[in-house]
Amino acid sequence: MIPACFRCPALVRQGSLLLCGLLSMAAFAAGEAPREADAERLLALRKEALAHEHGEGVAKDPARAAKLYCDGARAGDPEAQFSLGWMYANGRGLERNDALAAYFFDLAAKQGHAQSQKMKRFVGDPTSEVPECMRPALPVDDGQDVIVPSSETQRQVVGLVNQLAPEYGVSPRLALAVIRAESNFNPAALSNKNAQGLMQLIPDTSARFNVKKPFDPEQNLRGGLAYLRWLLAYFEGDVSLVAAAYNAGEGAVNRYRGVPPYAETRGYVKRIIGLFKRDDHPYDSRVTTPSPELPRIRLTKGS
Repeated sequence: MIPACFRCPALVRQGSLLLCGLLSMAAFAAGEAPREADAERLLALRKEALAHEHGEGVAKDPARAAKLYCDGARAGDPEAQFSLGWMYANGRGLERNDALAAYFFDLAAKQGHAQSQKMKRFVGDPTSEVPECMRPALPVDDGQDVIVPSSETQRQVVGLVNQLAPEYGVSPRLALAVIRAESNFNPAALSNKNAQGLMQLIPDTSARFNVKKPFDPEQNLRGGLAYLRWLLAYFEGDVSLVAAAYNAGEGAVNRYRGVPPYAETRGYVKRIIGLFKRDDHPYDSRVTTPSPELPRIRLTKGS
């Protein structure tokens, strides 16, 4: 059992000190002050989770508490990440799982969460797989979704994407949006710039992500998914920046401090956002350090 002295007191976890800490950490990471509505939403999630965890004013429901903590963890709240790690580390209403506990402690520790930094030494190495609750759900098809496959080849590609994408912490829907925009599900696609296969990997990208046979659907998908995972971490889940970088390169996004002013790239970003239907995506901060231009990009977006 992990020493209880390392757990945050409930009053601190719920009070104004916690909110101030969350605001400070988020502002430091993003280079700007977070929106007040986001901070309030995360605090409300955490309070509701805490109530269900301990049965305070509601029926005690550890599974519900874990789900709410994970919602906050997925949104980047270090306190929610720590609390979920604590539940796994101690078997509090969940089956004890040190690898999952380490995963959540590690996320919070990288944001400067002191208790999580201390707890890491008790639980060992984190799992290498993204926990189920941290994976983005595929939005419900409204019957007019252009990602819906219309042939046997497309159905096979969709099945392979649904199988592989969670391994990389990438929403199948985002991967399918890229495939639709890049190759229209054609594994043999070849552009005039020598972009190859389903996810149109150029030779440099194939080499970067160890793709030996770019026209092999599985190898191509793994390479494209690895690149998307990297871009998501580099641009901290900003889908428009990820899409722009996939189309024009991360160097161009950094150079222009946002979506480059190329008609093709701007049209591509609009199409990916229209298909994915979200502006943000969870990311694994352990994959790479974020773009040094992110603070300036965000200031430009907010102006």
